[in-house]
Amino acid sequence: MIVEIEQHSGFCFGVVSAIQRAEKELENDKALYCLGDIVHNSAEVERLAKCGLHVISHEKFAKLSNCKVLIRAHGEPPETYAIAEKQNITLIDATCPIVLKLQQRIREGYQDMQKIGGQVVIFGKPGHAEVAGLEGQTKHNAIIIDNDSDLENIDFSKPIRLYSQTTKSKEGYEKLQKNIQEKLPKSADFIAFDTVCKQVVNRAKELYDFCKKYQLILFVCGKNSSNGQYLFNLCKQANPNTQFISDASELKPEWLESIDSVGICGATSTPMWLMEQVSENVIAIAQ
Repeated sequence: MIVEIEQHSGFCFGVVSAIQRAEKELENDKALYCLGDIVHNSAEVERLAKCGLHVISHEKFAKLSNCKVLIRAHGEPPETYAIAEKQNITLIDATCPIVLKLQQRIREGYQDMQKIGGQVVIFGKPGHAEVAGLEGQTKHNAIIIDNDSDLENIDFSKPIRLYSQTTKSKEGYEKLQKNIQEKLPKSADFIAFDTVCKQVVNRAKELYDFCKKYQLILFVCGKNSSNGQYLFNLCKQANPNTQFISDASELKPEWLESIDSVGICGATSTPMWLMEQVSENVIAIAQ
């Protein structure tokens, strides 16, 4: 049986950097707080927890003082930094540079819209960690759009500046832009900014081509990863015989019956070691 892991799968550079920052801090300290899961993958979160990384909520963060807290790649709203300054919390800021740049662009866009009575609209998943940080740049006045039904929250008679969560699909963002434009008057002041992460965009074609080469595709990803859901659906389009699993324990032997080739891939939140475990289990079952 041929078993291959897609070479471009695994952590994006933003997640790699955040994990490296955490590991470096834990070399000197036995424990470190992290504001939310460092990555949307329970297996990796559990691995780092054994090293001393303690995930905390925003509620607990607000009660801390005189300690160190890691900000993950997703970023945080301004109020997080204000709390840290007030309570003498040292922040290990591992916000992805792409997310930081987007935060700045949204902050500047909001300031411009305030001057002319316009709106900042963000294409993103409500409650997602990155979206919370982006929305915070507008004092939480941005309009969050996740699907067409949310369009009713936009005032199409006012200027609009549109941005996307970095891990949203390019196709979904382009569709949203088109739907907004169809509702606008001809003289509308509307600008849509290209803010989907290029690493996410480039992964689409690579994954699509990879999935067509094998009889079975195993997509390894945490169930709460929005990027993972998008990429899984893409794999499913390329190869209907695609299975979503969180780890090797979810692998079912019957999937491998009469199968000669298996492709293994994952999201930008999937660690390579987890995909390697799945590969080892596939080979063991096949033997």
